[in-house]
Amino acid sequence: MAELNIPKFKPLADASEGKKKFLKPLFGGLLVLLAAAFGLELTNNDWDLGKIMSGQSMEEAKIKRDANGNFLLESCKEDIYNCASFKLQPEAQEVLDKCGGAGYDINKLDGDADGIACENLPKGN
Repeated sequence: MAELNIPKFKPLADASEGKKKFLKPLFGGLLVLLAAAFGLELTNNDWDLGKIMSGQSMEEAKIKRDANGNFLLESCKEDIYNCASFKLQPEAQEVLDKCGGAGYDINKLDGDADGIACENLPKGN
């Protein structure tokens, strides 16, 4: 079996043993952080660390996303959603409610202004 020759990272290869003992765990930690961030992005999961630090549960601190993976903005200052952005009616309803209801429907999710967003979407469970 042929031996695989992987080139060494030059700054680390030429470093003293003391530097290697410091840098190897640092690089390992960075790789773990990057892998965790990639995993969160792949699964569309994010949490508000401020809410977690204030004692809220993981479910309360979870940042919600629409069907396209966009963060649901709490500020609701931009018209970035439409009914096609959501898979289920309750998701659209949550955005409508968070953004001030039918009286302030910046995303125009409630065409007939009856307080019910995207009435044609499936209701879900």
